[in-house]
Amino acid sequence: MAPKDDVPCVAILSEVLDMEYLAAAFREAHPGIDLRLGAELGALDEIDAAVCWFPPHGLLAQMPKLRLVQSLAAGIEHITADAQLPRHLPLCRIVDTGMAAGMTAYVCWAVVQQHRGMRAYVASSAVRRWEEQPIVSPRHHRVGIAGLGTLGMACAEALAAIGYPVRGWSRSAKESLPSGVAGFHGAAQLDEFLSGCDTLVCLLPLTAETHGFLDAALFAKLPRGAHLINVGRGDHLVEADLQPALDAGQLSAATLDAFSQEPLPPDHPFWGDPRILVTPHIATRTDSLVIARQTLDNLTSVRQGRRPANQVDLARGY
Repeated sequence: MAPKDDVPCVAILSEVLDMEYLAAAFREAHPGIDLRLGAELGALDEIDAAVCWFPPHGLLAQMPKLRLVQSLAAGIEHITADAQLPRHLPLCRIVDTGMAAGMTAYVCWAVVQQHRGMRAYVASSAVRRWEEQPIVSPRHHRVGIAGLGTLGMACAEALAAIGYPVRGWSRSAKESLPSGVAGFHGAAQLDEFLSGCDTLVCLLPLTAETHGFLDAALFAKLPRGAHLINVGRGDHLVEADLQPALDAGQLSAATLDAFSQEPLPPDHPFWGDPRILVTPHIATRTDSLVIARQTLDNLTSVRQGRRPANQVDLARGY
């Protein structure tokens, strides 16, 4: 049976996640919604909107009445990687101010666990060994954040409050920065920024300019023994350059939450390297009801001829 005109038909698509967890939120946000999940999508010409996280390539192009493509999160490269993506459709990202708390908690943990040698304490505890690691005050460990959007600003403010000297870098100058955070911007100030990062946190958007940002040339500009944290996008990192930088001592450790291929394959060399801590893209998550409400609000906007919130400029990549 075809859906009624006033009932949205929404497909939830992913090749890497079980998206069933979103169903209750969509049904709460719009009782009676025509929701399509998994392999049984029904008639593709009935679908109004698609909520995506690594959707099957070519599938969106088979939906002739599709009005909206909605990313499950802030990133959109998992959608734009589809060469058959209908470029005329509005593509929107999720913006959730609540994500800042989760990201801040993760980044502060990642900085502290490496700076304070917490992984060594876990190992000592497991064998009942009372063994102290070198203690360096936060004021002597400089943290740099590449990417000063909402999430980067929140992380910078929290780390500065703990007592770390914090610096941030962005493509263009920021009007105001949290107290205790030094600002750098543009290509001309990148090297100076990197030279003062004992820990570097990547929270950049993924664009043509930032693809491969974390490479051997950049690592060489960091203080020797720096710690890398990537909570941006997997394609920010040139994976082949990471372990040689660790082997050479230019980097001492890496904490990675995003990867070019997800899930990270079981035979990937990062798994077996004790200097690399892998987490499965869990630094922060958007509340399911936020995803549902933003998707449905954006679909309403499109149906009414208005620009939806947080629509991506495909030319800029974000």
